[in-house]
Amino acid sequence: MSSGRLTHAAIRALDWIADHTLRPDKSPAHLRTGRRGEEDVYFYLRRRGYVMVARNFRSPIRRGEIDLIGWDKDVLCFIEVKTRTTRDVKPAEAAVDREKQRNLTAVAREYLRHLAPSCQWRFDVVSVYYEGQSRQPQFEVFQSAFPVA
Repeated sequence: MSSGRLTHAAIRALDWIADHTLRPDKSPAHLRTGRRGEEDVYFYLRRRGYVMVARNFRSPIRRGEIDLIGWDKDVLCFIEVKTRTTRDVKPAEAAVDREKQRNLTAVAREYLRHLAPSCQWRFDVVSVYYEGQSRQPQFEVFQSAFPVA
């Protein structure tokens, strides 16, 4: 078993233990689903070769949060995760509208201030679907999902 799969299995086991020993998580279902999606995307992208460097990055002076930041070969990727339990209404990636793109860009620029100026970067959006009784999520990765402004 690869170290990524072992780590993922260990986290799932710890989550199971926490579910059965700690007080129940009273946060809304959509927030729990979103956290689960971000965690599953983290491990999915690692298996695809991304080297993850940050989770839930926030800037002290900009509004918003970047779900995941990781390197895909020599390109730094700012990754927005959108999680849904159905495809009935509209695609999950459609929720990354112009306003969300502006917020992500502002936070990404704050992150980039601490890196070499010649760094290549892009925005990826990953849609995660937990449909029906399936315990396995379905992923759709949109590389360079919107232009770097």
